[in-house]
Amino acid sequence: MEITVQWIRTSWTKESRGGQAASRRNAAPVGFVLPPAETPASAHVIRLRERDGFAPYDTQEDRGTVDVQLREADGRLRVFPRVQPLFALPPRPRRPPAVRLAPGQWVRWQLNYRFSSAMGIRGWSYWLDTFNIAYGPVKADVFLSTPTVFIDEQGPLR
Repeated sequence: MEITVQWIRTSWTKESRGGQAASRRNAAPVGFVLPPAETPASAHVIRLRERDGFAPYDTQEDRGTVDVQLREADGRLRVFPRVQPLFALPPRPRRPPAVRLAPGQWVRWQLNYRFSSAMGIRGWSYWLDTFNIAYGPVKADVFLSTPTVFIDEQGPLR
């Protein structure tokens, strides 16, 4: 069965925590039209960076580079983004369970992170990862619609 993966990483610094820059960041899309897949195992990867004014830069990468577990079993797709201990800020004391998608369904899963530079010399930086994952054949504009399942695993960034 086809698996379609779109990974959107939005990154910013303290400069975009408020005001117009935060408005631009918050207005960034959480889903994009899919390009033709380079290979069946391609993932559509989009980067939105503060330094680029949150303009999207997209590529296609091997699905294995996307930090999410995908496993097919019993006619369903099990989806569960990985969170490494290094990236555990904000604290995630109890994560939601994996999502099991039936053919024709898709999930949008959002996680955020906060990082400090080594030695704390520079200020904090932030990421928002949005994983849009569909199981089965889809149209190019599938991720512009409402997901079957939405998991918001964002924590307070302070």
